[in-house]
This record gives sequence, structure tokens and C-alpha cells, in this order.
Amino acid sequence: MNEQVSIEITGGGKSAVVTFKSASLSEPEEIAAVSRQVNEFVGQNRPGCIIFDLGTVKFFSSQVLGLLLDVRARLKEYEGEVLISGINPQLYRVFKITNLDKLFRFFPDKEAAVKALDC
Repeated sequence: MNEQVSIEITGGGKSAVVTFKSASLSEPEEIAAVSRQVNEFVGQNRPGCIIFDLGTVKFFSSQVLGLLLDVRARLKEYEGEVLISGINPQLYRVFKITNLDKLFRFFPDKEAAVKALDC
């Protein structure tokens, strides 16, 4: 039985938080559904910053990196930014190994990311 990936998007206007509610983000169909939700939100709201809260996530596939990069590219068109909060150290290593740690700002938790918003 597949665990359904669920997200919660809060905020709007200037900033938003995308909170993942599953420990594993690996099923292509589920990630595609999340991508559609996030892209629809970005298209309708054009937030200056989006925080992706990965506090509950223990594993993700490379498709999640693609989602983050796609959203970053869309926000970059109007000088927006993607922030990542709550990432566990093993997942952060993926960003370090691929040099993606230089493209995103990371914060220990959602609250720290919200405080650092400058968008």
C-alpha cells in the first residue's frame, strides 16, 4: 500500500510555505501531483519566496530535486527565492554532493526560515 504524499501550502502573496507531510517522496505519480499543486500555486500567486519544509522527510527521489529546481527557475524570473527548512543531514548531503547547496538557502526549521525572509 502506497503512502500518499500530502503537502500543505500556506501563505500567499509575498511568501508561502510548502510543508511535506510524508516521510518518503519517491513515487513518480505522487511527486508529479505535488509538482502540479506547487506550480499551480506559483502561477496564481507569484510568491517572492517559497519555503519548502522538509522536516518530516527521510527519503526523496531525484524528482524532488527537479521540482525544487523548477520552482527556483520560475521564481528567479521575477527575483523570487526558494528556501529549504528542516532537512535532515543525510538528505542535505545530496545537495552538497551535487553542489545544489549553493543554489538554495537552508534553515534548521520553518520558523528560522520565516524569520530570515527578505522577499
